Amino acid sequence: MTEEIIPLGNGKMAKQAQTPFLEEWLRSNSGREGSSGPPFSVSARAIIHAWTELRDSLQNQSFLPNHFQSLKTLFDSQSSLYVADPQARLLLSILSSSNLSLPHESYPLFLRLLYVWVRKSTKPSSVLVDSAVEVVARLFTIQFDTRKSASLFSQGILLLGAFAAVPVASERSKTVCLELLCRLLEEEYRLIGSSEELIPDILGGIGYALSTSGKAHFARILGSLLGIWSKEGGPRSNVSHGIVVLHLIEWVVSGFLNSRSLDKIDVFSKEFMEISRLSYIPFAVVMAAAGVLRASSKTVLSGVGLDAVSSLRTCAEERIEAVARDLISKTECFTSLVNDPEVAFLLQCFSVALVRSGPVSCRAPLLSCLASVLLTEIFPLRKFYTTILNHPRDNLAGMVNEVKEHLGSVLFKEAGAITGVFCNQYVSVDEENKGVVENLIWAYCQDIYLGHRQVALMLRGEEAELLGDLEKVTEAAFLMVVVFALAVTKHRLNSNFARENQMEISIKVLVSFSCVEYFRRMRLPEYMDTIRGVVVSVQENESACVSFVESMPSYADLTNQKGFSSLQKMEYQWYKDEVQTARILFYLRVIPTCVERLPNLTFRKIVAPIIYMGHPNGKVARASHSMFVAFISSGKDANHDERVLLKEQLVFYYIQRSLEGYPGITPFDGLASGVATLVRHLPAGSPAIFYTIHSLIEKANKLCGEVFTQEVDMWKNWQGESQPCKKILELLLRLISLVDVQVLPSLLRLLAQLIIQLPKDGQNMVLNEIYSLVAESDDVTRKPTLVSWVQSLSFLCAQATSGSTSSKGLESEENSSSTSIMGPLSWNRISARL
Repeated sequence: MTEEIIPLGNGKMAKQAQTPFLEEWLRSNSGREGSSGPPFSVSARAIIHAWTELRDSLQNQSFLPNHFQSLKTLFDSQSSLYVADPQARLLLSILSSSNLSLPHESYPLFLRLLYVWVRKSTKPSSVLVDSAVEVVARLFTIQFDTRKSASLFSQGILLLGAFAAVPVASERSKTVCLELLCRLLEEEYRLIGSSEELIPDILGGIGYALSTSGKAHFARILGSLLGIWSKEGGPRSNVSHGIVVLHLIEWVVSGFLNSRSLDKIDVFSKEFMEISRLSYIPFAVVMAAAGVLRASSKTVLSGVGLDAVSSLRTCAEERIEAVARDLISKTECFTSLVNDPEVAFLLQCFSVALVRSGPVSCRAPLLSCLASVLLTEIFPLRKFYTTILNHPRDNLAGMVNEVKEHLGSVLFKEAGAITGVFCNQYVSVDEENKGVVENLIWAYCQDIYLGHRQVALMLRGEEAELLGDLEKVTEAAFLMVVVFALAVTKHRLNSNFARENQMEISIKVLVSFSCVEYFRRMRLPEYMDTIRGVVVSVQENESACVSFVESMPSYADLTNQKGFSSLQKMEYQWYKDEVQTARILFYLRVIPTCVERLPNLTFRKIVAPIIYMGHPNGKVARASHSMFVAFISSGKDANHDERVLLKEQLVFYYIQRSLEGYPGITPFDGLASGVATLVRHLPAGSPAIFYTIHSLIEKANKLCGEVFTQEVDMWKNWQGESQPCKKILELLLRLISLVDVQVLPSLLRLLAQLIIQLPKDGQNMVLNEIYSLVAESDDVTRKPTLVSWVQSLSFLCAQATSGSTSSKGLESEENSSSTSIMGPLSWNRISARL
């Protein structure tokens, strides 16, 4: 017999490792450990000694503990062990000897060594194979009841299948093996359920048998494979077992296709594809059909073979679709039985099957199943949130374990691939089903936003491990939403759809993205591409802009614990709600792109309160100032006068709130940008500009007064680390070249009054900056005024310094500090002299 090599996995793995053992290949593809025996190696000397011990056992007609240990040594070395015909004859002689009393636990080891022989031998003796079949058949026919065990059963099924697949075996021996294998599966199936780690061994034997059996035995074996899971006392169904079934059928069908065995393909098609047996359990049908699709996608045939493959693929897809339709009908489109474990398990199998089967034709029931499994099984966040919020806060250990198990599950690890299949199915189904799935995803985004807000507030600082694991799931869910949204926009945002439809879907995408913004942990090209596409669609239409802005939570909603019944006993601090903060930040970044088309009333009612809310988060604060800048610089519309009036009205409160939070909440860069923008874009001589300058002077005067006696050295270096008062002074100096000529005299007067109050070092520092500013100015309109002003200011500063020097030298520091802030009379004198 030519040694049959079974590739491990696919792609690069297939090139790296090969095995003659089908069950090991099945284990590797199901994510289980790759070997049924220990992974350590045994020396050649130990192997030779073990064979010698077994010969002594046969010669002396006794089987002692040292002989069992030798048998165990050979079993442990099976990965590198080669069993030749003479050694196989030795094993059979021991097994068939009536004078030897073998321990029960030795029988599985003997069978395993015979399996190694028959699978690794390039040309075993046909006589020896037939003899081995007789010995094994007698063991299971006469002695099995007294030696019954799960390990013996699994090794027996595996060996019988391997014997049936040996080309040199006689037809009689093959029939004996197949008949015995069928009987064991039909009568002793309960042994499978008692030791499920041996299922790959049992299914390996079934695979060998299916590859060689005729029609009668094929139907019985296939019936056991697909129906054994539903029998009482049989093995438990799970995703790992489903994956083993999938790759088993892949191996069997690949063998048929590669050998051009059209008669066996015909038998398989009739028994599995065309006959729908009630005993076939749905998950096994789905996984087996996926195995057919996987095998056929890797095989290149022509002529009659191509027709057979095409027919096989069509039948397999129809079987999967039929199970999907039945599941949808049973659950009323997944609106009932949502917590049914059987429904959840079948959905999980659908997702893994469609990922591993290769290309599959697009069918609406498959899309619905994939959508449901993504939202309920792969990213079961709604279930997690409900459990946590309804659970005692001091007893969440069970949830910690449950979430960790989910993160390590096969299903979660396949999330990216399942999302890819989901999007491929979405692209080609009809518009009605597209719309249904879209709405499911958008609603899911809203749900996990609300749920994670409550859970994060509840767990933060107390259950960091649980919250961190939950956010690993949410991060993956975010990626799914982004990939799906990109597929939606590529399909929907084109000339085939009306503008209204495009704007509607764009708004839904933006709102959904705002809900999952907190879960974004990286910069994704797909995310940016989607944002750009939908923003262009929204900013072109006023009603779309209004709809998007109106979807933003109101100021009252942001600052109140509305709807959080589970958190009634907690003090709600809105500025610590990080999930909500991320959503608001998203709106503040997107709204400026459409602010030109935003009506005044909408901006005043919805956006302005957010700008003024004084959020302590630095990113939100900077985005708020950017929003203000965008609005103040907008206004190329027909209602220009109304826009200007609204801008002027908003400036008063903006300046008040900004300066109240400075230093601290208000970022100086944001404040400086806002002030510079309003000075540039408001009408010349606007009262709002005068108010802004007066407020800045007052703030500077207050801040400078606070540091006069505390940080005297601060004024010696203008380029050093800037204090808040120095930053405000810098801003005021910048305004000299920005304000219009109607406002300039007032600015210069107030600025001079402020500078004269500074200590000598402060005056010199500021004057030097002013000198540079005036020298570099090329504004022929205001430069003469500035030159005259700076000369007068220098004179007044010199006089103030001289007067201070001639005053009482022993004046206390406290009095000196108090006189540094001038009263109203001093202000008037300075104004008059200027």
